[in-house]
Amino acid sequence: MQISRHLSKSENMAAASRTWFRLSPQFLRSLRRSDGKLFHTGRRRLQTKPSNGAASVYHMANTEALPEYKHQAKIIDGVAMAKEIREEVRMEVDQWVAKGHRAPHLSVVLVGDNPASASYVKAKTKAAKGAGITSETILKPSSITEEELLDLVDKLNKDDRVDGLLVQLPVPDHMTERTICNAVAPEKDVDGFNVVNVGRFCLDEPAFLPATPYGVMEMIRRTGIETFGKNAVVCGRSKNVGMPLAMLLHTDKEHHEICADATTTICHRYTPGDQLEVFTKTADIIIVAVGQPNLITADMVKEGVVVIDVGINRVMDPATGKMKLVGDVDFEGVSTKASYITPVPGGVGPMTVAMLMKNTLAAAKKDPSYGLSMHPKKTLGQKVS
Repeated sequence: MQISRHLSKSENMAAASRTWFRLSPQFLRSLRRSDGKLFHTGRRRLQTKPSNGAASVYHMANTEALPEYKHQAKIIDGVAMAKEIREEVRMEVDQWVAKGHRAPHLSVVLVGDNPASASYVKAKTKAAKGAGITSETILKPSSITEEELLDLVDKLNKDDRVDGLLVQLPVPDHMTERTICNAVAPEKDVDGFNVVNVGRFCLDEPAFLPATPYGVMEMIRRTGIETFGKNAVVCGRSKNVGMPLAMLLHTDKEHHEICADATTTICHRYTPGDQLEVFTKTADIIIVAVGQPNLITADMVKEGVVVIDVGINRVMDPATGKMKLVGDVDFEGVSTKASYITPVPGGVGPMTVAMLMKNTLAAAKKDPSYGLSMHPKKTLGQKVS
């Protein structure tokens, strides 16, 4: 059956409601009734092994319009919040330098010519300059061997002028990512990817947190969102984002103000679509970091939910015919039910860079309990229950 791009006849849509389509999120949003209201996109299932190698969503259009809601979500402005944090870091750096210390220094190693990685590195070094942190980008060709890269990392580990060190991910396929991450000295590991830092914060010990989870938790804290005893759902279980977020969401707030005391559930690629909806419909807080556009839609959430969208996807904008960035959440639909929501772009992304600056400053200060102390009042050797 051929369906035109702009349906206006209710009988045409009724026929469409009985047929399955593989449609893009943008196309679904273009389906409107004759009175101008959006049609509700109902049943869905996730295809775990599509022929094109990327997960896709199948929708079944039906003739019910989306219900009207009394509010619009408050947008969490990650750009403004990140600017505030960078200014705070700048003030601390100025105080640090005024005491006779040199400015903190961040070294970034970029391997290969991945355009996205180059863009991320540029954003990090620009933010560093604005925060009063000196930085350098060390470029290496993708042909560099793993042993050569490890030698470089070791050299930077031993360089007293380097406070923070990171190797921009992903690394070339002939390298083992975990090996590279573990090679960075824990006290300089401002990305928080070294296994020592991962293990320490999982045990509520002082550690550097990965910048993206750190940024998400700081967004929640600064916005004043209540987390104590709330149901939180994390979609995505990556070791750099999903897993750390789940740990921080459920951790006892007595250890640090950034912890959340929430009841936390992790969903991932093998969570059946119908079960995903069960979890998200009961969630007070949903954090999505999957990399699948339109994964979370309005019919999958309850009113008043807090939605943090970590996803970054490039899709074609049918209105302009150009590529644009979107997250994993149907922003237009979910924002009619959520109490708070983050946009993409302009949400979590700027916060990630801002928290990297905080980590670099902490590394420069070389506190004996480096990084984010999960026990702010704890001194070395003091037992914490």
